[in-house]
Amino acid sequence: MTANHHYERLKEKVGELPWYVGEFIDQKKRKMAVLTLLNYCHDYIIFFDWIIAEGLYTGKRQEIPLKTLEKLTPKQLESFLSYLEHQLGNTKQTVNRKISSLKSLFHYLQNIAETDELEPYIYRNVMAKIDFNDIKEDQETVANRIEGKILHGDEYEQFRQFIASDYGERHKDNKKIYHFHLKNRERDTAIVSLILGSGLRLSELSSLNLDDIDYKKHSLRVKRKGGKEQYVYFSEQAMIDLKEYLQIRENRYQLSPKERALFVSTAIGPKKASRRLSNRAIEKIIEKYAQAFGKPALSVHKLRHSFATRYHMENNDIPKLKKHLGHSSVQTTMLYTHMTNTEMKKAIDKMDSQN
Repeated sequence: MTANHHYERLKEKVGELPWYVGEFIDQKKRKMAVLTLLNYCHDYIIFFDWIIAEGLYTGKRQEIPLKTLEKLTPKQLESFLSYLEHQLGNTKQTVNRKISSLKSLFHYLQNIAETDELEPYIYRNVMAKIDFNDIKEDQETVANRIEGKILHGDEYEQFRQFIASDYGERHKDNKKIYHFHLKNRERDTAIVSLILGSGLRLSELSSLNLDDIDYKKHSLRVKRKGGKEQYVYFSEQAMIDLKEYLQIRENRYQLSPKERALFVSTAIGPKKASRRLSNRAIEKIIEKYAQAFGKPALSVHKLRHSFATRYHMENNDIPKLKKHLGHSSVQTTMLYTHMTNTEMKKAIDKMDSQN
């Protein structure tokens, strides 16, 4: 489905909800993916329909007033959550997602939205009193869930090559897609190659500047969580792809020599101004290629997992991996020991099939 189709669906769903939900969705459009907002709308439709079914408001869903939300009690909300789990069959994880979407809406109504008299839409936020379900999973369970969503073995180079050339070849008959890929393939290849060759977080990647690259040491100066700086090494292949991108970066994207952002967007607007790629723009780039590659669950974070899994397989050094990834706790890094157990089983099974 196209982005336009998703936006039309979103517009349709917003029209089925109270006016203040529409305001909330509009406020979130700039920062959130349209599919996420669609999920929010589905959650809100279930919630408002439950309000009517429980007799908490008599009338149409679109007409439910703010005062109805303000009068809800924690006991009533707990009843709604039980309804989700026991009558609709939602898992505890799904219920948590719906709690999150409602918390976002109520936070907006209490702390962001204002009347003409500069008063909040609601004074009392019942969702602030609702806790998430406590879901404890051991690391092996988490590892097994992630394992099917990352790259393995030859897929690292296959995915990189797919972005560098195969995606364009696949779309040769569509001139718009083909030429857009032709313009951005060096940049996009460098982005993916750098994540797969260093395990950077999304925020660390998007905030990189030209001055952060140490070409001699193959390292990058990155800002970790909490604002702490750290130098992170990256692979030889990532350096090759990065240099190819840098050769075309200034002319291709019509940049001023003063522009220091490493990864930039195509020049847009009357002034033809390029700009630093945002976190969301990078996510969309990965999503596009992942979908076409046949692994739609791939994301920036899954590419980071792919790097870490491969590093542990080849080096088996948890302390160094912990430091490289910027983890505050070694327990977080230990996740990859469980993931590589699965990788080892696959490798042994492959050996059996070759006999």
